[in-house]
Amino acid sequence: MRTPLVTVILPAKDAGAYIGTTLETLTRQFDDPAALKLVAIDDGSRDDTGMLMRRYAERFPHAEVIVNPRARGLATARNQGLDRVEGDAFCFLDGDDWMQARRLDVLTRRLRETDADFLRTDHVTVTASRRTLVRAPYPWRESVAPPREAILPENEPTMVDYPFAWAGILHRRLLDEGLAGFTPGLFTAEDRPWIWRLHLQARSFAVVEAPALLYRRGVSTSLTQVRDRRQLDFVRAMDEVLDIAAADAEAERFLPKAVWSVLALSSRHLVRARRMTPGLRAEMRAGIRGLLARLPEAEATAVLARLDGPRRRVLAPLLRAVGRAAA
Repeated sequence: MRTPLVTVILPAKDAGAYIGTTLETLTRQFDDPAALKLVAIDDGSRDDTGMLMRRYAERFPHAEVIVNPRARGLATARNQGLDRVEGDAFCFLDGDDWMQARRLDVLTRRLRETDADFLRTDHVTVTASRRTLVRAPYPWRESVAPPREAILPENEPTMVDYPFAWAGILHRRLLDEGLAGFTPGLFTAEDRPWIWRLHLQARSFAVVEAPALLYRRGVSTSLTQVRDRRQLDFVRAMDEVLDIAAADAEAERFLPKAVWSVLALSSRHLVRARRMTPGLRAEMRAGIRGLLARLPEAEATAVLARLDGPRRRVLAPLLRAVGRAAA
């Protein structure tokens, strides 16, 4: 039996309403089903997610279904999949998203042709019947470049602001070099330190055209919709982003971007926290205060001055409280 060209890592929890579509589209990626290995992780589902995974696994010569009796979170589930990668390429897919036909055929071929460490693509968001193209924020298409050159400028959307693990394909050498894994235990924001590590430590990447990945928005079980303590993982994830940027040989160059990301995302989470219970809201504010306290004062003050009015109003009191902005 041939070695797979790509391993698809598909973690899901309680995705029974959607995962049939997700899995069906994987059967349309190659003429030969042996070109794809499916690693599906049922992360503590209480519906028929696991049953659908097992049913579709029978359609692939290479397939494994992993069952976690209790949910371990997206980061840990993806890492479980990484332990089972076969072939020279791997990618991620979430249980409520799907791919157009031949997407992986195109991406595996482009990965071979470019010999890049990883490729990134645009994606399409799907909200009810409305579809919207979201472009990867990098203007040079089909051109291999060092990934760190796609991090700046700090005050505009760049590739580290496009953290979606499923928006592309990766060469297995990133796995062999220890760059592909996610911070264990993170339930939210797990893509943030992951994308920073890739862009600072991998050698080459490209943004390429390919059949679309379709990202379903507004799903009630999505962690972007819930307001429980899993959202507190944002603080730990962004703490790690600061560590990664500070440890780089060009820290002075990239730290302002990390500070900008911390402040922009903190303002968003502070607004969202208003809809949390009082106890969780207090925990979120305390966590963000600790995060802001470790920012370099000069960079924090400079970024705050360039943020728009609503974000400044949300952040300024906390920054002043931790001595990172003028009173």
